[in-house]
Amino acid sequence: MGQEIERKFLVDAARLGELTGGEVMRQGYIDTRSRATVRARIAGERGWLTLKGGTRGGVRSEFEYEIPVEDARQIIAELCRHPIIAKTRYRRKYLGYTWEIDVFEEDNAGLIVAEVELGDVTEDPPLPDWVTAEVTSDPRYYNSQLALHPFRQWLPSDR
Repeated sequence: MGQEIERKFLVDAARLGELTGGEVMRQGYIDTRSRATVRARIAGERGWLTLKGGTRGGVRSEFEYEIPVEDARQIIAELCRHPIIAKTRYRRKYLGYTWEIDVFEEDNAGLIVAEVELGDVTEDPPLPDWVTAEVTSDPRYYNSQLALHPFRQWLPSDR
């Protein structure tokens, strides 16, 4: 069984410095009304279909399959709820860990989130000085929820 173990943090853009070499991503979510999240993603010129289970303390089941990019485009256009998630992902190494920094665009512009994938739930990676509050357990920051309730619609007190 596939499994994803990650922690997620907000980012202080002023401390982050310049980002280079990002990958543009567009992804949509299929409304399942169940315990699973189904996502189609276009990353660069590759397509992906991903199924994820419920999150339990930063851990969840994950099954990801590469699909033709044209299929991903059609799934996003025809089957996914809108708005879709638009972001650019940057990768940065820090003390032995690879951090994925997502700079959101369009309806979620202004939000920057960093995730670090772990091999074990007990790992406690060193945190770069550009990460701030941990939001691993806050469902508002799940991409599937940002598609339903975009960051631009949040009240300042909710950020």
